Amino acid sequence: MPVMIALVAAVAVGCALYVAEGLFAPVAFALFVIAVVWPLQRRLQARLPKLLAVLATLVVTLAVVGAVTSVVVWGFSHVGQWVFANAGRFQVLYAQLGDWLEGHGFVLAAIATEHFDVRWLLRLFQDVSGRLQGLASFLVFTFVYVLLGLLEVDALVSQLKALERRGKGAFLLSAGADIARKLQKYMAVRTLMSIATGAVVWVFTLTAGLELALAWGAMAFAFNYIPFIGPFIATLLPTLFALAQFESWEMALFVFVCLNLIQFLSGSYIEPRIAGKATAVSPFLVLFAVFFWAFLWGVPGAFIGVPILIAIVTLCAHHPATRAVADVLSGLPAHEVPAHEVANHEVVGPHHRAPHRDPAV
Repeated sequence: MPVMIALVAAVAVGCALYVAEGLFAPVAFALFVIAVVWPLQRRLQARLPKLLAVLATLVVTLAVVGAVTSVVVWGFSHVGQWVFANAGRFQVLYAQLGDWLEGHGFVLAAIATEHFDVRWLLRLFQDVSGRLQGLASFLVFTFVYVLLGLLEVDALVSQLKALERRGKGAFLLSAGADIARKLQKYMAVRTLMSIATGAVVWVFTLTAGLELALAWGAMAFAFNYIPFIGPFIATLLPTLFALAQFESWEMALFVFVCLNLIQFLSGSYIEPRIAGKATAVSPFLVLFAVFFWAFLWGVPGAFIGVPILIAIVTLCAHHPATRAVADVLSGLPAHEVPAHEVANHEVVGPHHRAPHRDPAV
């Protein structure tokens, strides 16, 4: 019975999140942004009045988010213009693909390609561009919540300390500090690797003679923030465009292999070694989180799915009743669980008090 109740509650929460996307998504993003930018506000607050520190933090955050959004919109607009100018090439390629499939006995596939209209591809880019421009209203609501949240961080910390002194929710203060620290590290590593990946993709596509090299680099930078799905799109799109530009399957295959190698080295080899085991989460759950939150909230959900997963796993790790769940979801062998997690588990038992930690750590 408890399992059934939990499943019903989970389904109900999922439905509520889906239906009330406009309400919950900006709040989730605001909490994420607050956790990431709080160290900046803390440093500014040591030198400036609180309100000025909050406004300065908000301005810097808006500038960074605006710059990244502008890069994405710029890249998609240039690629979209290229599609419009070279629509005939794609139509010819699909016609050739239909002939090849029909010649090799794939009758149904050949019929499908006969009904392909290149205007479908154009509408796809128009839809993506429209969604990106529609993020403006979403960002407005998000940053209103960020402004109000940054003003209330100190009050929230004092309330959590009061709860801790009364023996209630002792784990919340240390869990909140750990979540903020992990999200800060996650975004720092993800940003560093996104910049590196975008630069390498730009150099490669420029060297290979692929048009729109700078746009491909910009899009690789932006898509790298979304695990699995983002790198796949950043690999597939240049491959299709290489096929249209060079009209050579060999060149398209070369671009595809090289871009996949870049993404593999970045996401599966270099990034885990930089991030370490502190933010370790099962790759299976990472993929599920990306698809699940993308289903609920679209592109914003795909971006924030992994941070939400990290927060949930970290919260579980700080409570005695759920720490085993966190260990299982980490995707690490038992002997590789980070030492600081074990330490936290030891001090948050029913007869121990969690150590005082600044939530901005």
